[in-house]
Amino acid sequence: MVRVGLNAAVLVAAAAEMADEDGFDKVTLSALARRFGVKDASLYSHVRNLRDLRVRVALLASEEMTGRIADAVVGRSGKEALVAFADAYRAYALEHPGRYAATQMRFDPEEVADSAGLRRSVELTYGMLRGYGLREPDLTDAARLLRSTFHGFAHLELGGGFGHAREVRSSWARALDALHVALENWPRHGAEEEQEEEEGTEDRWTPTRSRPGP
Repeated sequence: MVRVGLNAAVLVAAAAEMADEDGFDKVTLSALARRFGVKDASLYSHVRNLRDLRVRVALLASEEMTGRIADAVVGRSGKEALVAFADAYRAYALEHPGRYAATQMRFDPEEVADSAGLRRSVELTYGMLRGYGLREPDLTDAARLLRSTFHGFAHLELGGGFGHAREVRSSWARALDALHVALENWPRHGAEEEQEEEEGTEDRWTPTRSRPGP
């Protein structure tokens, strides 16, 4: 018998809370069932399996994170947009470590083909970078640099990887200063190479990972 009040949205929200409290790797159907005081079988009316549950948590987290970033960058450009984007990214990761971990899982394209949230996250990243006058393939290269920096910093910070006495926030601000300089002085491809790259990236958004950038 299915417990009254349980549905997919309720289960996913509870799983997201569990991820933040205990870690994303601790999110299981058995743990979720215990949280609601029901048997594991009761959950299968709402989610297909553990993979389905975790994908739903990742998509929820991605939508939340993208919403924060969108609100932060609206009306901004250049360095202001970069800093607002980065600060929103880092703040979400620190406030919701389990949800953030979920956004790093790999997807099969068909699992997220209809995800407007993921598509919007890519559009926000490219839109912000176009403010620096970048075109393909530089857009994708720069987006990968940003994601590597943001994720690497957040991952180390969450894991207590910064042991130096210098305030972490100060190092974060200086890293953003450096990224701004790098983007303003980005080495450009030649015109012929740019055209070849653009022709090969017409359908650029192939979802393989939940993320705020490529």
